[in-house]
Amino acid sequence: MKESHYVYILETEKGTLYCGYTDDVEKRFQEHLSGKGAKYTKAFKPAKIVYKKRFKTKSEAMKEEYRIKHKLKKSQKI
Repeated sequence: MKESHYVYILETEKGTLYCGYTDDVEKRFQEHLSGKGAKYTKAFKPAKIVYKKRFKTKSEAMKEEYRIKHKLKKSQKI
């Protein structure tokens, strides 16, 4: 079975964005909803997945996550 690597962006109920990496987007979203995701999504409840992209390697996905988190403005993420 081929391993999957994803970068995803969640929109919170307050309209903020959260970016993360996972190997299973739906499972990770459920973790965020249940409060077992990240500190940020414990404080700002996620409303929906607004972006996800699959990568061939974990390294590629992690580089993209970093780029989105640290190089893009919110307007660019939207």
